[in-house]
Amino acid sequence: MISSESIFYLAVQSIIKGLLILGIILFHAAYTVYAERKIIGRIQARLGPREVGPFGLLQPLADLIKLLTKEDIIPQEADKFLFKVAPVIVIVTSLASLSVIPFHPEFILADVHVGVLLVLAFAGIGVYGIILGGYASGSKYSLLGGLRSAAQMLSYEIPLTLSLAGIILAAESFKLKDIVEAQINSPFGMNLFPQVLGFFVFLVCAFAETNRAPFDLPEAESELVAGYMTEYSGFRMGLFYLAEYISMYVMALLISLCYFGGWGLPLWLTNLLPFLKVIPPTLILLLKVYFFMFLFIWVRATFPRYRFDQLMGISWKILIPLSLLNLLVVFAFKLLGMG
Repeated sequence: MISSESIFYLAVQSIIKGLLILGIILFHAAYTVYAERKIIGRIQARLGPREVGPFGLLQPLADLIKLLTKEDIIPQEADKFLFKVAPVIVIVTSLASLSVIPFHPEFILADVHVGVLLVLAFAGIGVYGIILGGYASGSKYSLLGGLRSAAQMLSYEIPLTLSLAGIILAAESFKLKDIVEAQINSPFGMNLFPQVLGFFVFLVCAFAETNRAPFDLPEAESELVAGYMTEYSGFRMGLFYLAEYISMYVMALLISLCYFGGWGLPLWLTNLLPFLKVIPPTLILLLKVYFFMFLFIWVRATFPRYRFDQLMGISWKILIPLSLLNLLVVFAFKLLGMG
């Protein structure tokens, strides 16, 4: 039987871990906005933020103050309760996903055995916040954005889940820590090489799940003003934006953990370059995550937005068949004793 002192110690430890994760992710989300504006500015031959602080480094703080001080407007035709609840659902589900993601072999808030399923479940629940936000606003633009988001999420969650099914089959576990350890102990050192099709499908679905260009149809400024966020302002609009960037980090973490060996490096690579062995595990994971965050930004600056029929066709005609083919390949590897 667990003593009351042990329960108290575990509770305090979990609170400290939770606050640390929250602080780190909020800092990263704020400066990812800054990095995005700088990188896209450089790609488009502009300077980006540079007035607030040295090199514009205090711009995220200025943006936060602006959002907190702007008037919170609720449309007269809106369903006030749902209008207020919608952004809370989105931000809570985004943050909850981080609770089951390991950042280090020994640093995880909730070391559950069904971590992959919980991340997928939180992503599915988060869609309801976007749909409710669009419906409750009382605006045709918001409603269309919410409906688009519902169709997009329903379509892309299928190949996303199927691509992760190959990862689960290879590791024989739903636990993210076990998935990383299985890659470290495998001949390839990562799931990318035997499951390159699954990686491609997951990467494309990650853009769609986070409503990022070229799959940002639920927002589509040229058509729907701001989509489901059209009637939101101030702090509530900030919650939607924050949730989007946290979701990007969740997807970048999942790609790094499930396909690139997480905090580990392939044995063949460390034998070839022995100095890599001294790099801390958390730093290895962070560098992989930063690469995919840069990829999110690069794609936004490079690719035009798809039409909605093209977006749906990519999922049902291309990604779902490819994810099923990837699952068959993994199954064949397991039968041959190679996975």
